[in-house]
Amino acid sequence: MTELTASPLFGVTLTIVAYWIGMAIQKKANKVICNGMLIAVGLVILTLVTFRIPYENYYAGGSLINLFLGPATACLAVSIYSKIDLLKKYWLPVVVGCTTGAVTSIGCVYGLCHLFGLDREMTMSLLPKSVTTPIAAAVAGGHGGIVSVAVAAVCFTGIMGNLCAPLMIRLFRIREPLAAGLGIGACSHAMGTAKALELGGDGGSHERSCHRPLRPDYVPFALLFDLLP
Repeated sequence: MTELTASPLFGVTLTIVAYWIGMAIQKKANKVICNGMLIAVGLVILTLVTFRIPYENYYAGGSLINLFLGPATACLAVSIYSKIDLLKKYWLPVVVGCTTGAVTSIGCVYGLCHLFGLDREMTMSLLPKSVTTPIAAAVAGGHGGIVSVAVAAVCFTGIMGNLCAPLMIRLFRIREPLAAGLGIGACSHAMGTAKALELGGDGGSHERSCHRPLRPDYVPFALLFDLLP
């Protein structure tokens, strides 16, 4: 059993099967609460706990899937380029939306960490919660944060954004795909992209345009981390 679960093929297979089951349930139930990503995560955790499989064994294969996250994120630039004329037309709301989303996300996390008395290490782990996993790990690790906590925060944020996006769009009666894409992208990174594309329209590409300013290779964002006490 140990030899089987230690194989990278186990982690890859478990992830794919869990995701397939989650998406099948989501399509069948057609309910917001039956989120495919959430169900997949729950199934993976349940399997590991039930059969007492070490996380390290699962991650041997799960890390292979994780490797594709960075290239997949970069490939979404093609989607942005295909909407370049639209982005040029609405450059001002895109810039304002991206800036507002980035500042609000970082400001809220920093304020709450300060309010609850969290130390710098934990604060730096939670601040990059709204960027994609490889970038969040690099930012947190490079500024004294805990990478595992940063990854967990990113996953939780993405799942919640993916789960709540349709409800928020209906609640605030957002009918413009640009506004919906920017709103989702301000907090829920790649998982938000999936939901924006699922909802249709140009939201997916706009979500990614909003997500880009949160990357650490943007000087203002990196400087903000260095200026925090």
